[in-house]
Amino acid sequence: MGNKRLVFVLNATQEYIRHTGENAEKYASVSNYLFDAISETYLPLLKMLENLEKDNVSFKLSLVLTPVLCTLLEDKEIQSQYLAWLDKKVEFGQKEIQRTSGNPALQAICKNTFEKYQKDKELFESYNCRLVRKFYEFKKKGLVEFLATCGTDIFMPFYHDMEEVMSAQVESGILSFRNFFGDLPDGFWLPELGYYEGVEKIIKSYGINYTILDSRSFLFSKIEPKNGLFTPARFTNALVCYGRDYDSDTEIFGQNGYCRDYAYKNLARDVGFTLAPEALEPYIAKGTSRYSMGYSYWNKSPINEDEAGNANDSSNLYDAETAKKRLCEHAKLFLDSKVEKLNKAASLIPEEDVTVLVTIDANRLRENWNEGILWLEQVLRMAAAEEIETASPRSIVDNPFKLQRIVPYYGSCSSSGYAEELLSSKNNWMMRYARKASERMVDLAERFPAETGLKARLLNLGVKELMFAESSGWAKMMESEVFPEYAEMRFKQSINDFTAVFDALGSNTVSTEWLTKLESEHQIFPWMNYRIFCKKH
Repeated sequence: MGNKRLVFVLNATQEYIRHTGENAEKYASVSNYLFDAISETYLPLLKMLENLEKDNVSFKLSLVLTPVLCTLLEDKEIQSQYLAWLDKKVEFGQKEIQRTSGNPALQAICKNTFEKYQKDKELFESYNCRLVRKFYEFKKKGLVEFLATCGTDIFMPFYHDMEEVMSAQVESGILSFRNFFGDLPDGFWLPELGYYEGVEKIIKSYGINYTILDSRSFLFSKIEPKNGLFTPARFTNALVCYGRDYDSDTEIFGQNGYCRDYAYKNLARDVGFTLAPEALEPYIAKGTSRYSMGYSYWNKSPINEDEAGNANDSSNLYDAETAKKRLCEHAKLFLDSKVEKLNKAASLIPEEDVTVLVTIDANRLRENWNEGILWLEQVLRMAAAEEIETASPRSIVDNPFKLQRIVPYYGSCSSSGYAEELLSSKNNWMMRYARKASERMVDLAERFPAETGLKARLLNLGVKELMFAESSGWAKMMESEVFPEYAEMRFKQSINDFTAVFDALGSNTVSTEWLTKLESEHQIFPWMNYRIFCKKH
């Protein structure tokens, strides 16, 4: 009987949303998304890792922290803004405690939230505000494995005929990985798990040893995987590929998924949406978009429309102990379902080691399940208690040439499996601009192969603006109608800025003031060299 292993891969993405000065206040609702992620995902995740290590729990976890996310987390301006954001949460909480003084049950929940934000600030400062470095410490201890990914969240199949673009995105991702983590990665995460035939050649050419595919890409291979998703396979060039577990998303996020249980906190019912505008000033300026203040007092039980806007409603109040009990039950259910799969697979292929690989979208987890990280901690604790091995993908394969060779099918991890939502009626107009700019960047890299000084700075800026525009995040925001006006504005700004670079190089004139201003605003990829877009002959 072979070994039975569980693999957990947590993927965290973030668009480059960074504003200073007056724009910081103007786009506070959009920046709130990143700051909320720090408080609800990255700090709890680090705390989880610390707790598991302190309690000597045997575990392994794999993480994808994108270059854009790492850049923002390490940015001193963002760190300063986050601390100021926490101060506002604490200040607002003091007012909420007074407002709810006539309702002890409501006030108790308010005080818990208030204390959480105080602890968030203490924890953040105890890490010297450098979360990426703290994650890196767990990597050095061998508890966490990091996968590299593209420079921005590009959906690679849309550019399958542009090898230079794909190489540039992969190379920039690997260079970012080395910049933040000090070495080269073994694994590579395809954004949205978007696979097309041929991308494995580009990835392998940069020394990558494995990647992960959606179950549909894996199972619909031209050569049928003889062991299904339970053992890794390889491409013709020996790049190892894993197929992710196909039903974990449904169990967590589906129509009857764990996150929808009535016991959990209803994040959509936040006082930022229910209080009168006057009560939210100066935290949310009157006339601007409302956003979550982080003070949610109710569970997910069904409510009447009249109750939804009542900030003093005492029915369906959130109970942390009830939620904790439910997440422990859900952790047991989830783990039992994976163990059952492993046991069935082991009985069918007893001569092989069997693996179930679970991928979890950190953003989706935060948006739908306030207790999601606590649930993951319970899953890892229960797995260790029941002596179920959790492993990193790197540790599973010692000789890729022993694996079955497959030819995977095009696909992604989107709900449809083929990313139609990235080319819907709401956002399909974006693609022609992004592809045209990509063609122009390849042309610029060929026309100016050895520039230095001002022209090199201009070309490097053009690369950054192009990579921003190539990110699928803007299309996702427009499709889901989450700050769609902002997403449209940022995409158009990047295209316009790239076009300005293209025109400036064509006319041999450039405004150094304009160039310096944009370089200051976009402090990402400081090592960028536009030659990564040169054709690979």
